[in-house]
Amino acid sequence: MCVRFALLGAGRIGKVHAKAITGNSDTVLVAVMDAFEQAANDLAAAYECEVRSLDAIEAADDIDAVVICTPTDTHADLIERFAHSGKAIFCEKPVDLSVERVHACLKTVEDTGTKLMVGFNRRFDPSFQAIRTAIDEGAVGKVEQVQITSRDPGPPPAEYISKSGGIFRDMTIHDFDMARFLLGEEVTSVAATGSVLVDREIGELGDFDTASILLQTASGAQCVITNSRRATYGYDQRIEVHGSKGMVAAENQRPVMIEIANDEGYQRPPLHDFFMTRYVEAYAAEITSFIAALRNGQDISPTGEDGLKALILADAALKSATEGRIVDVG
Repeated sequence: MCVRFALLGAGRIGKVHAKAITGNSDTVLVAVMDAFEQAANDLAAAYECEVRSLDAIEAADDIDAVVICTPTDTHADLIERFAHSGKAIFCEKPVDLSVERVHACLKTVEDTGTKLMVGFNRRFDPSFQAIRTAIDEGAVGKVEQVQITSRDPGPPPAEYISKSGGIFRDMTIHDFDMARFLLGEEVTSVAATGSVLVDREIGELGDFDTASILLQTASGAQCVITNSRRATYGYDQRIEVHGSKGMVAAENQRPVMIEIANDEGYQRPPLHDFFMTRYVEAYAAEITSFIAALRNGQDISPTGEDGLKALILADAALKSATEGRIVDVG
């Protein structure tokens, strides 16, 4: 079975997914749709597929699944629309910025029996998966502390910030999912602080550009997340897991993993410049996992429920940072 895809959204993340879909021998990219005609035409020309309207994709019998890469405020409506059309759905995070709206959307998914995968690509990064494997094999014993560092090379434009839902729902949400993935149990309390240290305009828009979050589970296991919208040295992505028997860590990745030593000291190439290059393997692996679930009936992960739980943690972090207190998570 060759899975036939339509791509909804031809922007930055849409291009990443187009590359992942067309790089898999078990798939074909049939059509692309974007509100900006030129963007759709350019991507269609690059990958030799058709440009179709949303209505045409919904009614098409030569499309099995859609990948939703449109703006966040369209995700839930599109999920419901294509759930009713009988197509499988891969949706970039988040499903919506409202927990209540996500609940309603997932009810439609459940009622229609739709296969839905939410795009938390970092679960599929080879290094981070190797950490999870080490935990599963008992290499570090019982997990006690997780440290996640995630810093962007620079802040996004103000227009993006104003629609993003804020740093916790837009940026940290990936780290909340990774925390759940590595802790292996649900978070029961969130303590967060946020500052504006990078761009004053971000603060004027009601958001933070620098944040630290402490998560705790019922057993007492902890996860510390540090975020910044500015890392002058590149895209900073590191994880460390400490347990009763030891520690496992994933260091930053570089386009070329070499080290030069000479009379000037030790030198290594710069880090990846952003997620489009840092997580190429992860994006390909998550699409492969989605395809396997469709072809072989395997369980889909991450699910809509995973997306909901990460959003709940994001809301709790925002509440904690703005109210200056620890927030319990039900």
